Amino acid sequence: MTTVTARWLAGSLLLLTIAALAVSAWFGVANGDLMNAFAFTPLLLAFAAVGAIVAGHRPANPIGWLFQAEGLGFAVGVATDTFARHAIRTGAAPSSVAWADWLGAVLGELGFLFVLAVLLFPDGRLPSPRWRVVAWLIIAGEVLLVLMAVTSSAALRAEISAVRVSPVRLIPDSVAYPVVNVVQTVFLPLTVAAAVGLAVRYRRATPDVRHQIKWVAYASLLTAIALLISGLVLGNPLGALLTVGPLIPVAAGIAIFKYRLYDIDVVISKTIVYGSLAAFITLVYVLIVVGIGSLGSGFGRAGSRPDLGLSILATAVVAVAFQPVRERAQRLANRLVFGKRATPYEALSEFAGRMGGTYATEDALPRMAQVLAEGTGAARAVVWLKDGAELAVGACWPADGAPPGRVGFAGGAAPTITGTNRVALVYHQGEALGALSVAKRPGENLTPVEDKLMSDLAAQAGLLLHNIGLTQQLRARLAELQASRLRIVAAADDQRRRIERDIHDGAQQQLLAIGAALALAETVAGQDEERERALVAQLKAETSGALETLRELARGIYPPLLADQGLAAAVSAHANKAPGPVEVDAVGVGRYPADLETAIYFCCVEALQNAARHAPGSAVRVSLAEDEGQVVFSVTDDGPGFDPATPPTGTGLRNMGDRLAALGGSCQVDSSPGLGTTIAGRIGLGAPWPRDTGGAPSTGNGGAVPLGGHMG
Repeated sequence: MTTVTARWLAGSLLLLTIAALAVSAWFGVANGDLMNAFAFTPLLLAFAAVGAIVAGHRPANPIGWLFQAEGLGFAVGVATDTFARHAIRTGAAPSSVAWADWLGAVLGELGFLFVLAVLLFPDGRLPSPRWRVVAWLIIAGEVLLVLMAVTSSAALRAEISAVRVSPVRLIPDSVAYPVVNVVQTVFLPLTVAAAVGLAVRYRRATPDVRHQIKWVAYASLLTAIALLISGLVLGNPLGALLTVGPLIPVAAGIAIFKYRLYDIDVVISKTIVYGSLAAFITLVYVLIVVGIGSLGSGFGRAGSRPDLGLSILATAVVAVAFQPVRERAQRLANRLVFGKRATPYEALSEFAGRMGGTYATEDALPRMAQVLAEGTGAARAVVWLKDGAELAVGACWPADGAPPGRVGFAGGAAPTITGTNRVALVYHQGEALGALSVAKRPGENLTPVEDKLMSDLAAQAGLLLHNIGLTQQLRARLAELQASRLRIVAAADDQRRRIERDIHDGAQQQLLAIGAALALAETVAGQDEERERALVAQLKAETSGALETLRELARGIYPPLLADQGLAAAVSAHANKAPGPVEVDAVGVGRYPADLETAIYFCCVEALQNAARHAPGSAVRVSLAEDEGQVVFSVTDDGPGFDPATPPTGTGLRNMGDRLAALGGSCQVDSSPGLGTTIAGRIGLGAPWPRDTGGAPSTGNGGAVPLGGHMG
């Protein structure tokens, strides 16, 4: 059957049901019996309408057709009932009453089809092949009931048919009545079997099917409670069925189409809470106003009105105990609906509270994973942190269930992680900082409520991961700062040892030689004039050499030209001593604080020394400039270059980075094999570095020329 045909047929059956209900209403009003005229309309219209919608959109699901059969059959039965009453009232022929009663009795037997609908709910299939026996017994019983109603008087209504004789008498009543009684009795265990089949389906079902069954079970439970209360208190259970009964087909329709399917958890929770509160209030008033009032009336006047004081006392008890009872009822409802795991609201509120707390960074991620696992009922929840082009595990709950440590992440869509049901990326201000992933137990899927909870947690986790990232960056900066300080101290110690070695091996030896020459000159003074002049000339040369050595040493410690003329002149002077061609571009560079000039000067010197060592004969270009409140420099050569990922063999590059970082600057190396090398750095003019006010430049961090450093 095509969908169009199914919709036409379902619509036609719905119209017939509405027409039958309209006929019933007309005859009921004519009879002056408004109760019978409209009492069955909500229940039958609910079955017919839901059945038409299901049959029109899901024609392969027999539940829609079963609902329509029940709605139409009972609607025609009610219409024939009201017609028969009207015919008796107006004195119509008994045959017309009998035929109307017969038709209503036949169609009324279709009510047992509801048992088959329960067994087939929600997808129209049996829980398993072994339930075919139950299904065939239900169908066989329904066929026997309809057959007996068609061919005998067993199903006629005595209050309408005065003679209680079917116009069609093919089977003797002596045979039909026992058969009907047996079949109707058998339908009791068949109904129980259908309910058991639904329970078995629930135990083996996915979360979606479980929530579908919850809708019908919830509506059925409310109907049963209404029937019980109505029967015990009012003595009219039929009224409760007609009033609350429409909830069953409506709930079935919601379940089949999965419209707001998972709201049933909230509905059940609120029903338990408000039902418990209503029972509590009723119990308090019964115990205090009725119970204590009846005891007191035994000593007073019989039939006296309820005591106003007892009513006030009951109200006070309810007011005081309302909130504690409500909280306990809410906990009970949550436990019944959500089990041991947290409700979505509890998970979100707990996560928000923990975000506002002062938890340590190493504790925040495990707590986040725990909240995610408890809120979604997952077997494993993982918090991932972005690390370059990968996602690294930040925390896992339970802690011993961690997946592989890293997963590739190129940005954009969430990556596929083996063994997880869903991965939700965590963003902060448009930047992906990590992800959340959950893995459900085998056979379970993430429900829409849990999916939304995961999305909400991911949205709230952005700020937390951002703060954790900032904290980790700060810790890394502090660790690097401490390490750089140690390296600076070590470099200063190495420089002092180098200076001591240079003085010992250079100037000191030269001064010792001068002293020896002076002693020799003293011995020959006045005795050998020619020898004396030779010694004086030797002393002059050695003194000049020692002086030049000391000047070179002083320039290595802090060049006087840097203090006198500034950065551009000092770098240009050093470049002129380079073994290869060096071009210096320092247009627009002025004077700056001594520490800044010292740091940049020695970085340029180190870069030039590296270029001479690792790229001999290559052209070198030094650029000095001031750009947007920063002094920038770069030293570029066209030598063989090197791979920056290769660990350097020396400390020159690291010393340059430490020297600039101490003043709030930065250093960057750009090189590739065969493409030369560029070392660039910058220092902000607004950086709070110490300034020397005593005239001579401070040589604190810039007093030592760093040596070594692999460039290539």
